[in-house]
Amino acid sequence: METRHFHYIRTIYEAGSISRAAQQLYISQPSLSQLLKNIEKKVGAPLFDRSIQPLRPTTIGRKYLAAAKHIMEIDAEFRQYVEDELGCAQGNLIVGSSPFRSTYFLASFLPQFQTQYPGIRLQLAEHTSKRLEEAVLSGDVDLIIATQPVDTEAFSCAELYAEEMILVLPAKHPLAKAYDLPQDCRGNLPVLPISLLKDTPFIQMHSEQKLHHQLLSICEEGGFTPKIYLQTRSMETALTLASAGLGATLMPMTLLRAFHPQTPPCFAALPTRPCRHALVAWRKKAYLSHAARAFIDSLVNYCRDKGDES
Repeated sequence: METRHFHYIRTIYEAGSISRAAQQLYISQPSLSQLLKNIEKKVGAPLFDRSIQPLRPTTIGRKYLAAAKHIMEIDAEFRQYVEDELGCAQGNLIVGSSPFRSTYFLASFLPQFQTQYPGIRLQLAEHTSKRLEEAVLSGDVDLIIATQPVDTEAFSCAELYAEEMILVLPAKHPLAKAYDLPQDCRGNLPVLPISLLKDTPFIQMHSEQKLHHQLLSICEEGGFTPKIYLQTRSMETALTLASAGLGATLMPMTLLRAFHPQTPPCFAALPTRPCRHALVAWRKKAYLSHAARAFIDSLVNYCRDKGDES
């Protein structure tokens, strides 16, 4: 049986229906239905319970999916091994990243990497922190740009850089005038206790993003639960809405230095100077191709050199 057939069955499982899977695979629904029937005939039992929507795997179907995943991982590792033997730092590499880091971090690194390693073909997979970690553990992504904390039993990682978390307030917020908060994030920012914002609405990131939980943790340390006005998956949107007067938000300095909304907000540091650490992470015990190792080493060196410049 071809490994691509495993991919087809897994896509049916993830999509929950044959029609949606066929669309994702760019093949016709009748062809995919016939392929599934042929595989089930060889197995000797149905892989999916068709009486339920979305489709659910049968007991045998779950075993098939688990075996298929294992075989696909072995096949991918073998292909990487062959690529490594035939030529150093060549082949395909799928890197997972949030849209924020793709725009404000990887965009400055990748041109240099492409020049140094023209034989490596990169594909970016963009999603939230939770989805990216799931993708690298399932083998769909080779490496991810993540932030601490990560499960060290499941991931190996290399630290890239630390970024301070900054409070962003509307320019017309009463505390902006009382604390003489600047509209420029550079330099030494005034320190503002988070407890003073207990009555201020917040723009919060989605629950699948680690910044969501970091805001809750910081507010809990300040003795209150934040009033959430709305949630968004986009840091640029959160910053823009805070600037427009809809509430406060917590943002990494990396974004504040790169993205400037039309209406400038005010900025304040927190007394504890909270930071988060950006990492490049991969599945523990996974085989790392020359391409993956080249990417990791180049990225770590790039961040180190940038840190030396600042």
